[in-house]
Amino acid sequence: QVQLVESGGGLVQAGASLRLSCAASGRTFNSHTMAWFRQAPGKEREFVAHIIWTGGRTYYADSVKGRFTISRDNAKNTVDLQMNSLKPEDTAVYYCASSSRIYGSESQNDFDSWGQGTQVTVST
Repeated sequence: QVQLVESGGGLVQAGASLRLSCAASGRTFNSHTMAWFRQAPGKEREFVAHIIWTGGRTYYADSVKGRFTISRDNAKNTVDLQMNSLKPEDTAVYYCASSSRIYGSESQNDFDSWGQGTQVTVST
């Protein structure tokens, strides 16, 4: 099992930037894909972005493409999410997730380890 701890959330104004970080520990050698998901109040949890540990291939939800960047540091076992030009609709709890089963996925069912989440609030 992989343990994940997110950090970096907070309250910002629209147009600002935030950087989230996810630290992975435990059986990280089993992890193929890392992803960020988010859940806004009253809504289903949704995919934001993923990155493959080996090779660094990335994929983004249309709603964040061009504004968010996911990156990884293999030596430190960390995955970051740089969020620029934030909008009020980006307000959500952001979760880091790891998959030992698949290379690249947007489905939360493919991810077997989850962090506790970090709150991001974007005000108008």
